Amino acid sequence: MKYDYLVVGAGLFGAIFAYEANKAGKKVLVIDRRPHVGGNIYTEEVEGIQVHKYGAHIFHTSDKEVWDYIQQFAEFNRYTNCPVARYKDELYNLPFNMNTFSKM
Repeated sequence: MKYDYLVVGAGLFGAIFAYEANKAGKKVLVIDRRPHVGGNIYTEEVEGIQVHKYGAHIFHTSDKEVWDYIQQFAEFNRYTNCPVARYKDELYNLPFNMNTFSKM
C-alpha cells in the first residue's frame, strides 16, 4: 500500500497529525514501539478508574479553540494547580510569588 505520510510515534503530535491528515484524505501509516496511541499521556481503566500508566500529566491551555478541539477526543477534568507549603504553621504559595513575599 502507498502512504502519503509515515508518522513515527503516536504521542500527542503524531496522533493528531495523523488524524487531521486522514480527515484531509491522506493515507497515513503510524508506527510506535508501544501497543497504544497517546504516548506518555496514555491511561488504562482499572476497576472503573483511569490510571496514568506513565505518571500524571496535566493538559492546560487558555486557548478556547484548542480546548474545544481536544475535548472531542476525551473528557478532561477542570484542574487548577495551586500548591502550597506549610512552614511554621503558615501556608505559603508555591512557586514563590509576590503574595509569598508579602506574607513573609
